[in-house]
Amino acid sequence: MAVSRSPRALVAALVFVGTVVAVISSLGAPLVPAIASSTGASLPDAQWSLTVTLLVGAVATPVVGRLGDGPHRRRVILAVLGVVTLGGVLAALPLGLWWLVAGRALQGFGLGLTPLAIATAREALTGDTSRSTIAALSVTVVTGVGLGYPLAGLVAELGGVHAAFWAGAAVSAAALAAAAVVLPPPAAAPRRRLDVVGALLLGAGVGGLLLALGEAETWGVTSPLLWGLAAASVVALVLWVRWESRTPQPLVDLRLARGRVALTAHSAALLVGLSNYLLLAAVPVLAQAPPADGAGFGTSIVVAGLVLLPFSAASMVGGRLARLLADRAGHARVLPVAALVQGVAFVLFAFLRTDLWQLFAVMAVAGLGVGAAFAAFPALVVAAVPPAETGSAMSLNQVLRYVGFAVGSALTATVLASATPAGAAAPSAGGYTTIAAAGVVVCLLTAVVTALTGRRAATAPAPEPAAVR
Repeated sequence: MAVSRSPRALVAALVFVGTVVAVISSLGAPLVPAIASSTGASLPDAQWSLTVTLLVGAVATPVVGRLGDGPHRRRVILAVLGVVTLGGVLAALPLGLWWLVAGRALQGFGLGLTPLAIATAREALTGDTSRSTIAALSVTVVTGVGLGYPLAGLVAELGGVHAAFWAGAAVSAAALAAAAVVLPPPAAAPRRRLDVVGALLLGAGVGGLLLALGEAETWGVTSPLLWGLAAASVVALVLWVRWESRTPQPLVDLRLARGRVALTAHSAALLVGLSNYLLLAAVPVLAQAPPADGAGFGTSIVVAGLVLLPFSAASMVGGRLARLLADRAGHARVLPVAALVQGVAFVLFAFLRTDLWQLFAVMAVAGLGVGAAFAAFPALVVAAVPPAETGSAMSLNQVLRYVGFAVGSALTATVLASATPAGAAAPSAGGYTTIAAAGVVVCLLTAVVTALTGRRAATAPAPEPAAVR
């Protein structure tokens, strides 16, 4: 039975629930090479342990949000935590790569927990306690992932990669127990219908495209199966757009993307998410790869996790700088500048890969750009939609962000697979240069697209620092 009499206990439980999202993210990029080694899989196949989590997160976030938007929020949170715990156990068992990937897919449902935790804090807490808890939840993912990367690497280094997933399962199980005791029932609210058709079409479309992208190197670019799958996925996405535009209660309200400012904000979320994971997926592979052909540093998983730590720290700084830039130069300047800063990180990555410290510098610069961009999205979204539609519009922005993450992860796997010589243990230097070039192109495109927003975003309220995954 829920006990809601203690605000402190509720705050702690909500932050603990938010921490689960950080744990799910921390068990991603740094562990991919170790997963490949422990399961005997190729790097592209092992990359699915990251990509599938992001893919499921993209679809599950609006589904979980819709299910938890009515009178069953507490039950939904507990059910999702249970699924995440089950996924952690499945990934931890030594059953082979694809069972691990299945477990990581179940963990992807947890990426939709943060909005529910924020909604609970807004409803069940009051005054400064409510505001401070929401603020804490907004940065939990950034700080948790930053610390989680090296900690997950340390556990995997000491006990093997499956030990890291056992630790993740333990964290989510503890959060489940705390939530079961503390979370209050939500206030009376009408139940909203779940758009099952929209969820299935979105999952089929995005999942099919990611599978085609991830397996392009294996199947061959002339494979009829590859192009048939890609075509079917595009058809599914077209049908999804038509369905979401016409159904009375859509899973993701695409009508909120109409207008130049809204379309720019949502397009930028997809592009920034894509370029973000080009680096987050490639850098741990480069750090852990054996030195060969000018690529690889042969570090441990712990060091590979530490390489990503500057990204999380700098993303928080980037969020603060975004607010200062918006106050002085206007909100319309934030996203183009953020995209160009991120582009500088890719330029550095293209030319500075001879010493390990250079990877730390690259990730710090990337964090500044990504943190500033993600902090700016709320202001653009709020300026583009009526107040009553803010939550739905932010949900759309979050979905596109996760889709960008998943595409960036799958694209990285494909590029590095094509750059791995036959019989070699790791990609050659050319693969990382290709990723850097692709990142520069995406960042320049992002800068151009966001610059088109013009002065119409200048009236938006100051953005709050946002969590970066």
